[in-house]
Amino acid sequence: MTVYLLTNPVKDYAWGSRADIAGITGRPVPAPGPEAEMWLGAHPAGPSLLPGGGSLADAIAADPDGQLGAATLGRFGARLPYLLKLIAVAQPLSLQVHPSPGQAADGHARGVYGDPWAKPELICALTPFTALAGFREPDQAALLIERLNLRELKDVVSALAADRPLEALAALLAARDFTEQAVWAASCVHQPDYELVVKLARLYPGDPACLAPLLLRRHELAPGQALYLDAGVLHCYLKGFGVEIMGSSDNVMRAGLTPKPLDIPELLRITEPARVPSALEAGPGGAYASPAPEFRLRRLETGEHPLEAGLPRILLCAEGTATAGEVTLGRGASAFASARDGLTVRVDGVTFCAEPGIPS
Repeated sequence: MTVYLLTNPVKDYAWGSRADIAGITGRPVPAPGPEAEMWLGAHPAGPSLLPGGGSLADAIAADPDGQLGAATLGRFGARLPYLLKLIAVAQPLSLQVHPSPGQAADGHARGVYGDPWAKPELICALTPFTALAGFREPDQAALLIERLNLRELKDVVSALAADRPLEALAALLAARDFTEQAVWAASCVHQPDYELVVKLARLYPGDPACLAPLLLRRHELAPGQALYLDAGVLHCYLKGFGVEIMGSSDNVMRAGLTPKPLDIPELLRITEPARVPSALEAGPGGAYASPAPEFRLRRLETGEHPLEAGLPRILLCAEGTATAGEVTLGRGASAFASARDGLTVRVDGVTFCAEPGIPS
């Protein structure tokens, strides 16, 4: 049975927490600097390392059939199609959207995207987790923006009234000259959506994307709840700690709330206003029922969980302990189980299991 303990890179993006990832992995808190994401997988920008040297990416390249299995190899080629993460959001992430498989392949051929793969994603909360994702009903968004009483935003309100949310988003993102006035108006309204506008403006002064809470739905996840975001869903994570799984891709288009480069025309081209995120609870077998072929996430609670051979899996212990073959995981530890053998995972607490979202 091939089960490898993993050592995983931690990304120090500025929006990260100094407590969450350090705490779950048993290191001193606070960490010396922000820790935003711990990556578990074979992504070339940060593959997990194996005992004795070498990376998971190296092991897959040396034996793709044995590590990935025929089903994964046939569908995705010699690559692990998902990336599992611990994500610790202390400050809001960028306002962003991801392309569909066709858009990614076409954009990569044109030099717009760095790789030809889609990046659907799912976030499962470990602590209370807040996100903006998907457009509000146009009439509701129009009322929120109209309440600011700024004639400079009349084009945004008119587009919403005509049920053209993408046109409204374009007008909002072009309202840079009026952002300060809009934030001042929002500060006079004591309601959570307007208070969030003011908070975002303190972090990114002059950025019209700080008005996004008036256009987008707010989601509050309790621990164990998940949110699935398909291609074309405009979103922004605001705060919380969770387990995230996504298609292993770097393709992101950003509209604001970041010092990173923006590509608003491409973001507007691939955003799908009618597409809404899916709120999910763990179902049979602990699985979150997302449609992405790149991944499936399971939340395994105390008990024995048999897993058939045929799929490459990553196990992440979130609470207590878990045993897979000869490997025992404590809180924050992880392992890769190759597709070569089936195994039974014995859990005392909570362990997450990542695998491709395809039949084995």
